[in-house]
Amino acid sequence: MNPLFAGLPTTIFTRMSALAVAHKAVNLGQGFPDFGWPDDVVARAAEALTTGSNQYAPMRGLPELRRAVADHYRRHQALEVDPEEVTITSGATEALAAAIAALVTPGDEVLLFQPLYDAYLPLVLRAGGVPRYVRLTPPDWRITAEALAEAFTDRTRLVLFNNPHNPSARVFGEAELGLLAEACVRHDTVALSDEVWEHVIFDGRRHVPLAALPGMKELTVKIGSAGKIFSLTGWKIGWVVAPPPIAGPIANAHQFLTFSTAPNLQAAAAYGLGKDEVYFRTMRADFAAARDALVAGLAQAGFATLPAEGTYFVCVDLAASGIRSDDATFCERAVREAGVAAIPLSAFYAENPATNVVRLCFAKTPETLAAAVERLAAARKLFR
Repeated sequence: MNPLFAGLPTTIFTRMSALAVAHKAVNLGQGFPDFGWPDDVVARAAEALTTGSNQYAPMRGLPELRRAVADHYRRHQALEVDPEEVTITSGATEALAAAIAALVTPGDEVLLFQPLYDAYLPLVLRAGGVPRYVRLTPPDWRITAEALAEAFTDRTRLVLFNNPHNPSARVFGEAELGLLAEACVRHDTVALSDEVWEHVIFDGRRHVPLAALPGMKELTVKIGSAGKIFSLTGWKIGWVVAPPPIAGPIANAHQFLTFSTAPNLQAAAAYGLGKDEVYFRTMRADFAAARDALVAGLAQAGFATLPAEGTYFVCVDLAASGIRSDDATFCERAVREAGVAAIPLSAFYAENPATNVVRLCFAKTPETLAAAVERLAAARKLFR
């Protein structure tokens, strides 16, 4: 038995979702939507299931989806991508696993930004990587040149970066991304850029792909997700876009993880990526409205929230809300005693965690959000 995985705890998402079920709680913990998916994309998947192939897809993905990914990024982000640079994976987490397995050898230093998505660190450790951390701090979660200079060394082989950022809901702009790009170029370090939330951004913000910055096209591995773009998280359709010298080894790693991905879902994702701008604009507006409804309800209940610039999440600052509790205690009591599930942000740190922030998922119907606010108000009263 591998002691690394045997010793890992159950993820906070699994734990809180199980508690939500046990206590019949409103679940704002795990980041899945209960509205927002395009019916025509789902219909296209059903049609492909009955009329198309149900056998193994090509290892690197259906040609039509690889072309669709390339065309999509050319149209939406002005990135010149060749379909040969695209590998389709069984979800973005598998894309991350394949990339880390291909790019990290034992002893390589890997730079991680805390708070960090929970899969990153176990995958790095399993590959034999040595983690180094840049700590982002609330309320602004900013990247600084000083923090990067301290974290990068001559042994830094990979940077694992997430933008838009889960769990903080930050959308990093060109200035901060420029600092990271300059450091990567200076150290000749590959950036594994997890950009699955690239379309879920609000208030007129524009997603800046790391690969578009000077010197970064040949140093960036970009991760994308149909599940996030189309609010179909259970489909587990992801992809890797990488320059040719890197794309081959990543595809080889993918070959021995899942080999290929459901062809009907790939066909539907290819269709969806070709949708016009109206879909993407409407999707963002709908999620922004849900965000605004939750933030307004929380404010009325006495909670202080941090800016939510992208993703499905908004963070509550417990200390600024007058709640004298750490985040883990608040979430435990909230789900058990008030019937609402949230995620403590401290679970996203490997060391030196922030302990005063709670993450909530707003990708829910108005009825769900209203019930959640009512129960969060009750949870607040537990800490008077």
